[in-house]
Amino acid sequence: MKQHTVGPEHQELSAAATQRNSAHMLPVCDWLSDLPENTRLTDLIEVQFKNTRKGYFHNAANLPLEKGVKVVVEANPGYDVGEVVLTGKLVELQMKKNRIDSSRYEVRQVIRIATEEDLEKARLAHAREHETMIKARELAKSLGLEMKIGDVEYQGDGSKAIFFYIADGRVDFRQLIKVYAETFRIRVEMKQIGARQEAGRIGGTGPCGRELCCSTWMINFSSVGTGAARLQNISPNPTKLAGMCAKLKCCLNYEVPVYEDAAKLLPNRHTELETKEATWYFFTSDPLAGTVTYSSDPQKGINLTTLSAARAHEIIAMNRRGEKPDTLEGNKAVVTEIGYQTGHGDVTRFDKKKQHHHHDRRDRRDRR
Repeated sequence: MKQHTVGPEHQELSAAATQRNSAHMLPVCDWLSDLPENTRLTDLIEVQFKNTRKGYFHNAANLPLEKGVKVVVEANPGYDVGEVVLTGKLVELQMKKNRIDSSRYEVRQVIRIATEEDLEKARLAHAREHETMIKARELAKSLGLEMKIGDVEYQGDGSKAIFFYIADGRVDFRQLIKVYAETFRIRVEMKQIGARQEAGRIGGTGPCGRELCCSTWMINFSSVGTGAARLQNISPNPTKLAGMCAKLKCCLNYEVPVYEDAAKLLPNRHTELETKEATWYFFTSDPLAGTVTYSSDPQKGINLTTLSAARAHEIIAMNRRGEKPDTLEGNKAVVTEIGYQTGHGDVTRFDKKKQHHHHDRRDRRDRR
């Protein structure tokens, strides 16, 4: 098998991309930053560390801090180095949004603005992370533990490391912590993460062409179900519905409230329409277009007819009065083989011209 090597120019681009991702993860627009009274409202600041980890600290010394400033903050034990991403009143709102109980959350202090010596020490500590992660995986495997070390993050002073792991069930890693502490000569903290969090820490580009939401702005991950895809008439193709974490894409939830509101204007899918020519059954709908497609067969798509929601409600009201219209007065729908309405977006529209020519030739043969 032919091996592909990565040239120096690609290695430089990859390193630059990694540095860019680490520096600009989870951006928050501080729209109050230019107000002079903003920082006087509270001394709280939000500090971001490697990738998606953030913390909240008191600026008790009233240091001139703004977004992008590197600071040294208290840790347990020692100190850590991070970047200020939010100051002022929005920090309190951010903590409230993230459901952080200030009575239980220990808010530590900002020690100082980071010096070149602090930044260099932090760089040396972070440079050990990849090698530590590879060795940590080998040690976990040698102990027979059903877990995966997804990432390692060293504290800014190099005295402590957080080992992020993924596991399907409970893992007894008490012996593993002892082995890690003896091998790496550091204080060890284990933190379990899920597949979505792992994808956010690794980063990447989604099928939309943008950086992954989980590695740029998402903090909390809500559950995503297949019902979100069905509501939006998205093809139930697992390869297209799954993200880089092999779970359902988080973006499936983004437009669900809009579709839910639009679906409230549609008739109940279990309600049948009675006309003088037939009984019509719900087949599919397009909530945003406000249309419903009905079939004359309860199980299959036969004589598919598309109506506006208003027309469907009108027929339902007539049926309740004991009246039946002559026809549905709808348009024939174009439906794919999986049963979803596609309308003018159906790819078979490119074949219509060819089909017409075929029918024309058959008609000419019949006339002969």
